[in-house]
Amino acid sequence: MRKALLTALALSLTLSACARVADSRLNPFNWFGRDRSQTIEVDETLVTADGRQLVAEISELAVDPTPNGAIIRAVGLPPTQAFWDADLVRIETNDPSVVIYEFRVLPPVEPRAQSTQQSREIIAAAALSNRQLDGVRTIVVRGRSNERVVSR
Repeated sequence: MRKALLTALALSLTLSACARVADSRLNPFNWFGRDRSQTIEVDETLVTADGRQLVAEISELAVDPTPNGAIIRAVGLPPTQAFWDADLVRIETNDPSVVIYEFRVLPPVEPRAQSTQQSREIIAAAALSNRQLDGVRTIVVRGRSNERVVSR
């Protein structure tokens, strides 16, 4: 009886510790926290080499772990509908703990309506391998008016 009680107590303590692991840094799903927005100023005269411009606003940033690394997924919000050719373009930095992307898009060929926010949203993604993630503490995605940042 005593042995069964001790076993049941040990199992219940072990299972209660699982909730703490789910919220801990040991859990790969918690590698990067929630995104936060920071207002930035971008030189409006800056033209990228590929002819695309920065999306007006970054509305969401998520880092989704995969067995081989992570997928960085950003939602951009241009001023009108029909922006296209969205891409996250990696920017070189001197700090190996920071990965920076610019969210670039091409404008519509002819003027379009502004419409609702949901109808204007554009999603772009990039993949990083586990090797590329070694030592990375912060991931930044920049738009024209803001940047979103996630950190571990």
